[in-house]
Amino acid sequence: MTNKELAQYLLQSLNMALGSLMQGETSYTNSFDCQVMEEGFLFLPRLPAGYIIDTDLYQKIFLIANAALYPRFTLLKQNSAYFVPIDTTDIHIQRGLFFPWKKGISERLVISNLDSFAASVNTTLIPIMKNLSIDFNKATSIVIGGNSGSGKSYVLTYFLSILKNISELIIVDPKFDTPSRWARENNVPVIHPQRNRSKSDFVSEINENLSNCMDIIQNRQSVLYDNPEHKFKHLTVVIDEVLALSEGVNKTIKDSFFSLLSQVSLLGRATKVHLLLVSQRFDHSAIPVSVREQANILIQIGNINQKTTQFLFPDLDPEGIVIPIGNGTGLIQVIDNEHPYQVLPLLCPTYYTKKGIL
Repeated sequence: MTNKELAQYLLQSLNMALGSLMQGETSYTNSFDCQVMEEGFLFLPRLPAGYIIDTDLYQKIFLIANAALYPRFTLLKQNSAYFVPIDTTDIHIQRGLFFPWKKGISERLVISNLDSFAASVNTTLIPIMKNLSIDFNKATSIVIGGNSGSGKSYVLTYFLSILKNISELIIVDPKFDTPSRWARENNVPVIHPQRNRSKSDFVSEINENLSNCMDIIQNRQSVLYDNPEHKFKHLTVVIDEVLALSEGVNKTIKDSFFSLLSQVSLLGRATKVHLLLVSQRFDHSAIPVSVREQANILIQIGNINQKTTQFLFPDLDPEGIVIPIGNGTGLIQVIDNEHPYQVLPLLCPTYYTKKGIL
């Protein structure tokens, strides 16, 4: 299909669906036009118009076009109307609504042997889907949210298997569950609760490790001051179910935990010290707001609606985003200078792992 044919197809779809909203104005009456571009398409209203050009109209066009273009294109959801100027002297058509897209749809990676696959990843690029990888060099913090049974542990095990070859790991497992078994199989130290120890004592041990991370950050900052190009080995602090650490703990110890977590999140990027946090929810009682705001890889899996996305994607209305049915599906947002800031449908990799881990 040529760009001209695609534009005609979009016009026909919009004409048929927008009739009542736009008071009968259509492209046949020269009220608007569509223009297909490489990175998306433009809705070009001709002003003055008998309809209001606002966020509500933009979202209606998104819903119509996203369904019409699926699966050839995936429209990237915007929080509000995305106006762009048009290079023309005609004041009637000097502005347009832009709808960015990516070609195709999200496709799941299917991995027959996770250990072999992880060993083959010899760069800092972490494959997420067939058409999406993230550069760990550009990661600050990774957060993974999802309701119980959504597959968080499955996703975490994938990240651990990839990261063990490119990063030193400090694993904290409050539930003494999947991450601990993975760590045992891969000879990686893990911090977990022990008998005859209080929860406050357990969190104090975590604080000591976070404090050591701050010492590493400060030492590396001194090195970077003299040699800005110095390359450090990545260090990742992995905390499974971070919400379990912040509830029912002595307030002083909890405040220290939050403070250290914030400092590592804010100062760790340049020195290659990262956080990987997993939780059922990421409200202010689970992690400090500053940590959530510093995270630039956001993953929400399981049930997707405005309630479940309110912490990781507070400005997002997920209506119209096509999320495939199945385990390990959800949303992902990668905030760096290579990926669009918009939220994308996510299909987590499918893999097989050693018996006794999951």
